[in-house]
Amino acid sequence: MINTKHKDRLFCFLFGREENKRWTLSLYNAVNHSFHTDPDSIQITTMEDILYMGMKNDVSFIITDIMSIYEQQATYNPNMPVRELMYAAKLYDKYIHENKLNIYGDTLVALPIPKLVVFYNGQDNYMDRILELKDAFRAGKEKQNPGDTEAEESRKPDPDGRSKEMEPDIAVRVRMLNINYGQNKELMDACKPLGEYAWLIQRIREYSKHKDIEEAVDQAIDELPEDFEIRPFLVGHRAEVKSMCITEYNEEETMLLFKEQGREEGREEGIGIGEQNRANEMAERMIRAKEPGDKIVLYTGLGKEDVNKLAGSLNTILVWNTVVE
Repeated sequence: MINTKHKDRLFCFLFGREENKRWTLSLYNAVNHSFHTDPDSIQITTMEDILYMGMKNDVSFIITDIMSIYEQQATYNPNMPVRELMYAAKLYDKYIHENKLNIYGDTLVALPIPKLVVFYNGQDNYMDRILELKDAFRAGKEKQNPGDTEAEESRKPDPDGRSKEMEPDIAVRVRMLNINYGQNKELMDACKPLGEYAWLIQRIREYSKHKDIEEAVDQAIDELPEDFEIRPFLVGHRAEVKSMCITEYNEEETMLLFKEQGREEGREEGIGIGEQNRANEMAERMIRAKEPGDKIVLYTGLGKEDVNKLAGSLNTILVWNTVVE
């Protein structure tokens, strides 16, 4: 039977736990160029039931009047603004209820300022950038009206110079920071645990080219320098760390494989025999990796019945109805 306990990602395990608030504060100071010194001033607000592919991959917390929402991603995702918007809405709803704020009265309520950051450490090595929700609205127009001369005409400016194009009334900006080892030296120097985390991920990736992923994680942990702040914590939680890294590795490999195979084209045009075989192979791999059924369906495009049949042939009972965004 597959373990139904959802896992943290390693990033969240390090920077999102109450016992590691000093590292959370160090990361906050490094990102915001601030100088807070009291870890107890941090209020962790991460919502335990909001998951991405069966894993918690976010850290949210409040310090003074700032609500920080941090997410680690190993694959580039231009849709982070809309995901962060949805997550922030849940956090603000929770904040309003917990603080008994009246949003229906005639007095303006005070809310913490949101700061949204994605920590990217994918192998495609995208550089730092700002992701904005408004780009999604533009993308929708371009897809719906490619070469539409009437639509182009409607976007031409009025005689007074104002654009006719409708401006969105919702704005979301997400800062993406590259935290691969060797990138963002100033940030890494300002937050030593983050630099150590980047070093560890780099070693695991390097060793996994020639070793089984479990051996790669073990070797990387064993080689952590003695002066690394995160070393005692990781060594003390070795089994949990290995489990997290293996799950993350399988997920990253899955995403890369689908990217190479042109998964979206396959789903739009209909899965042929070759695509069907690849989908089955990927589903079997994910079943062996003990991934939840919902994730397998989402990643492969197979139906629930087909996935359950494959699981049965592998003598595995899948977990279903996990929260997948």
